[in-house]
Amino acid sequence: MITKSRIDEKNADPEFGMACQRLLPLTDSQEEPPFGAMVCFLSQQSESAPDCHDQDELMIALTGTGDVEIAGEHESIAAGEVILIPRNLSHVVRNPTDTKLAWLSVYWPLHEPVRGNGS
Repeated sequence: MITKSRIDEKNADPEFGMACQRLLPLTDSQEEPPFGAMVCFLSQQSESAPDCHDQDELMIALTGTGDVEIAGEHESIAAGEVILIPRNLSHVVRNPTDTKLAWLSVYWPLHEPVRGNGS
């Protein structure tokens, strides 16, 4: 069966200080995939909320340009470029421009690993 959807900020919800449209996992799917995916839309002259998670994340820029700060290091990103955000590193995305920045975020594993309590 073919499943089709449209990437559109109108389909996004506020998350992480920006608008995010969740693509995977599918809400009506009975089997969860090993990874998640969402499209993030960051408004002009703004930045995302700081984030840190026990998942690797691949950021694929779709439109616009911006700056990604990972654990204090900065790298520019533009449409067509890819940045890997290693797990457990704090990161923030900034859009200092007058155009919207959008990217596809693919992260794995789907759920953050459960930490033991040390006993």
